[in-house]
Amino acid sequence: MNEQLASLIEKYEERIVGQSLNLKLLLASILSGGHVLLEGVPGTGKTQMVKTLANLIGGDFSRIQFTPDLLPSDITGSTIYNMKDSTFQTLKGPIFSTILLADEINRTPAKTQAALLEAMEEKQVTIHGETYPLSDVFFVVATQNPIEFEGTYPLPEAQQDRFLFKLIIDFPQFEEEKQVLKQVMENEMKKPLEQVLSLLEFSSIRDEIEEITLSESVLDYMMKLVRRTRETDTIQFGASTRAAISMGKAAKAWAYLSGRDYVTPDDIKMVAKPSLRHRIQLSPHIELEGTSVDQVIEELVGATPVPR
Repeated sequence: MNEQLASLIEKYEERIVGQSLNLKLLLASILSGGHVLLEGVPGTGKTQMVKTLANLIGGDFSRIQFTPDLLPSDITGSTIYNMKDSTFQTLKGPIFSTILLADEINRTPAKTQAALLEAMEEKQVTIHGETYPLSDVFFVVATQNPIEFEGTYPLPEAQQDRFLFKLIIDFPQFEEEKQVLKQVMENEMKKPLEQVLSLLEFSSIRDEIEEITLSESVLDYMMKLVRRTRETDTIQFGASTRAAISMGKAAKAWAYLSGRDYVTPDDIKMVAKPSLRHRIQLSPHIELEGTSVDQVIEELVGATPVPR
């Protein structure tokens, strides 16, 4: 693994305590060119997690608070008529940044949620017929609050499929949470973070990750796992081909973060849950039994033979 990337992970874990696995998965996602759906109760440091990553790679950070009255143009931007010059002027919205935090994305209607789709897929934004490119490292992190459903608009399955990972943010352990309190009380969180990587260096690491080897046997293993989600009676709607592509890209990034130039079945297992948990829908009888999506994925992984 790149020494600067190792330093970035070290500084990241020093600032955001108690979320080591989620931090690495977040980093794997941006290195894969994907986007992340973060789910967690308020006050668990989701915003700080994303903002810190932007600081470490020297990227611009924007945060949009999604509300029921938010319009698509509030995200992408709009064109206004300048009477002084008798010309139309384009005002770019907050989506024109390196890392965008879409806070509580499920509080806005589907039409506004969909304003992100072109940017996430094509890395470009169209405003009144004109197309504007976004940063090569453009990264969307959308958050959801799992305990409040009144006045929310659940993300359509097709839009959830656009996210590489869905990460669950939980409370840290006792000592880790105590460390967070000490950081805040001693104003450690206000100290500026040094940039570890430039965006150009970050892009070059992405190029290295693309060269990671994904062997035929490991590819078969991954495909069998994805196809099992469509063949079991515990799942009503299985994972798409996009899900398989996402798993492959994420596994390469995880292998790189683990210091290897090849993907192993363990890498596939590591990214299976965050890659699939938002892309499959359980059968009604399984939901009634109280079985979680993560439990079903664990069973599928356990039942899929691992290549030698």
